[in-house]
Amino acid sequence: MRIALYQGTPQPLDVPGNLQRLRHRAHLAAEQGAQLLVCPEMFLSGYNIGLAHVERLAEAEDGPSAMEVVEIAQAHRIAIVYGYPERGEDGAIYNSVQLIDAHGRSLCNYRKTHLFGELDRSMFSAGADHFPVVEFEGWKVGLLICYDIEFPENARRLALNGAELILVPTANMAPYDFVCQVTVRSRAQENQCYLVYANYCGAEGEIQYCGQSSIIGPDGGVLAMAEREECQLQAELKRETLMKGREAFPYLKDLRQELHLRRS
Repeated sequence: MRIALYQGTPQPLDVPGNLQRLRHRAHLAAEQGAQLLVCPEMFLSGYNIGLAHVERLAEAEDGPSAMEVVEIAQAHRIAIVYGYPERGEDGAIYNSVQLIDAHGRSLCNYRKTHLFGELDRSMFSAGADHFPVVEFEGWKVGLLICYDIEFPENARRLALNGAELILVPTANMAPYDFVCQVTVRSRAQENQCYLVYANYCGAEGEIQYCGQSSIIGPDGGVLAMAEREECQLQAELKRETLMKGREAFPYLKDLRQELHLRRS
């Protein structure tokens, strides 16, 4: 399976503009043979926009913007993962990502479970205990958002539930380059999963994003990695590579879960 990710600067508060940009990027990715395009965290609205704007722009997972993403996916015959502010059925606002397949079906909607600092907590409610693994093009796929991947328990939980590919839209900023350079590679290798980490570059208010988006193999190897400028990356995922990696490093098979689930 061929996957693309888009790394770009935020366009805060410009949902129509971001949908148009998504259309262009989906067209480019599909032309180059990708079956899935992954975009950054809160892609439709921008991330560092404040509570008032989040409340104004938040939509249901099947709201008007989602319906436009459905149309884009169908028009270009490519699946899309995008971040957006979600207004839940409970009235709370979540930092969410959604996976729409090439037929326009929503395969997964995930709400960020681990909120980062006052910036996240001032705008969002934390997602509940919901870590789905879904089937996509014959692969088992899980979703996390930004800070979520920095907790090893989250990726391990997805892997133990069968995930072979973890998709991570993010808005990672300076000075946390270590996460881009080391942490995401470790999460892929220790869980024997492919991992796609789609970040912003440039600035948004006082935040300077650190770019360095990547597509990582199950051995921790870098299949594609951005620098700090706008770009679109692609890489091929191969099942035989996944299987060989799990044979060489049988962590998931050898893990004694009963030891780690025990609480003192």
